[in-house]
Amino acid sequence: MISFSLNGADVEVDVPEGMPLLWVLRDTLGLTGTKYGCGIALCGACTIHIDGVAARCCVLPVAAVAGKSVTTIEGIGGGTGLHPVQQAWIDEQVPQCGYCQPGMIMAVSALLRTTPEPDDAVIDQSITNICRCGTYPRIRKAIHRAAALMRDNGPVPDSTT
Repeated sequence: MISFSLNGADVEVDVPEGMPLLWVLRDTLGLTGTKYGCGIALCGACTIHIDGVAARCCVLPVAAVAGKSVTTIEGIGGGTGLHPVQQAWIDEQVPQCGYCQPGMIMAVSALLRTTPEPDDAVIDQSITNICRCGTYPRIRKAIHRAAALMRDNGPVPDSTT
């Protein structure tokens, strides 16, 4: 059995230690917000938080999160409603197909936790998730809007903090 905290609740899973965390989240625990994209941790569709740090979980063995705190897109608001990044995504109408957006939101929320006012260069360097629809201009606007929301209203902690 592998135990960890998931979106603020303790869970135990009886799966092989080497099973990718993505499949544990989706197939064993039924949390399908985290997406499979490339399977080699390149595209970022599978981005989650581990102890508050963005991580790509499609190649990460579940044993690597034993005793740690994992947050998925389902837990990003910490039970208080929408996270400011989610609200900014809605306000700026970021999604086109939407497939990559959970991972993108997770990457951005982790960035804003450590860099509350990123400039465009920091955004370009830090957010390496791939959006096949090319909504990058709206993503950038939403990141700046989320930073302003968090500055004005204070950050909303996810379930890892």
